[in-house]
Amino acid sequence: MAISQKRLDEIAARLDESTDTSDIPEVDESFFKTARLVMPPETSKKAISLRVDEDVLNWFKVQGKGHLSRMNAVLRAYMIAQRN
Repeated sequence: MAISQKRLDEIAARLDESTDTSDIPEVDESFFKTARLVMPPETSKKAISLRVDEDVLNWFKVQGKGHLSRMNAVLRAYMIAQRN
């Protein structure tokens, strides 16, 4: 289910220090042991040439098939965070 940018903006406007988050559990190492990556829906992609540090590329590669899609997902998450 997609959420509109308008709804995201409404939610962001409501979040402040007065929001009670006491029922939200802390994220610890056990969370990441069972966490699974959920990829965003496919969009049109453009082939480019991109230089990245070798250790960064290798880290994504050892995660298995789809490393370039995961790199794209990380870049997308960063882009969305910066928009907000």
